[in-house]
Amino acid sequence: MRIDTHQHFWNLAKVEYTWLVPAYGPIYANFAPQDLEPQLKAAGIDRTVLVQSANNNEDTVSMLTQAECYEWIGAVVGWVPLYDHHEAAKLLDRYGKHPKWRGVRHLNHEEPDPDWLVRPDVLQGLKLLEERDMTFDVVAIFPKHIGHVPTLAEHAPKLKIIIDHLAKPPIKEKKMDEWRAAMARCAQYPNVYAKISGLNTAADWQNWSAADLKPHIDAAIELFGVDRCMFGSDWPVAILAGDYAKVWRETNEALKGRSQAEIDAVLGGTAQKVYRVE
Repeated sequence: MRIDTHQHFWNLAKVEYTWLVPAYGPIYANFAPQDLEPQLKAAGIDRTVLVQSANNNEDTVSMLTQAECYEWIGAVVGWVPLYDHHEAAKLLDRYGKHPKWRGVRHLNHEEPDPDWLVRPDVLQGLKLLEERDMTFDVVAIFPKHIGHVPTLAEHAPKLKIIIDHLAKPPIKEKKMDEWRAAMARCAQYPNVYAKISGLNTAADWQNWSAADLKPHIDAAIELFGVDRCMFGSDWPVAILAGDYAKVWRETNEALKGRSQAEIDAVLGGTAQKVYRVE
C-alpha cells in the first residue's frame, strides 16, 4: 500500500483560513478531493491522510465529511482547542466516533508565542490525546519550535508525535548540522516520528531535485529508522514549488538504493501502523 500522509483541502468560501492570503498566489484558491484524485491515481497512491489547515471546527467537520465520500482518504488529522481541556475532551469524544478520525494538529507556528506548544494548558490537552490513543502532528519548524518536541515526548510518552515536514530543514541554505542535531535529540524518544513531506518548499522553489532532498531524507532515516519515517506530499502547498508528480517522483528517486522493505515502510507501511490506515 502506498500512502500519502500529508495533504489538505480547503474552500475559502466555507472555512476561514487566517494564514491563507492572496500573497500565496496559486494556493489562494479552492482545493477539493476531485482535484487531487487523478493525481493520486497517476502516482499509484492508495490512501491519504487528510490534515487540518485551520484552527477551527469548521475545517475539521469538512474533512470528516469528505472522508465519508472518498475511500482513498484513509485517515483524518483534525483540530480541537488543546488549551481548553473541557471543550477539547468533549470534541475528542465526539470526533473519536468517526471511523477515520485519528488525531490532532494545531498551527502553532501561527501563534505569537513561540513557546505555545509547552504552555501548561496545551500540555494538559496533549494528555487527552494520549489517553485516547490519538496522534499529534506537530508543526516543529526549525529552529523555532523543534526544541519543544523532547518536552512533549517526555510529558506524554505514549502519545505518537509526528514531526511534520522534517521540521522544515534549511535545504536551500545547505546548512544541515544544527538541524540534524535537533532532529537527533527528538529521535531519542521512541514515540516521535518523522514525516518526509514539505521538503520541496524548503528548497529552492525554482530549481530543486532529489539531490537536494536526499541528504535530509537519509539523515531522517538514519536517526529515526524507516519504522518511524513516512512520506507526505503536502499538496496543495507543494504546488508552490512544482507539482504532485514531481514531489512523488523525486522522493522515490531519493530513496533509490534502499531495500524494498525500507522503501515500502517509508511509502506506506509506517503510515499504516501509525495512522491505522486500512
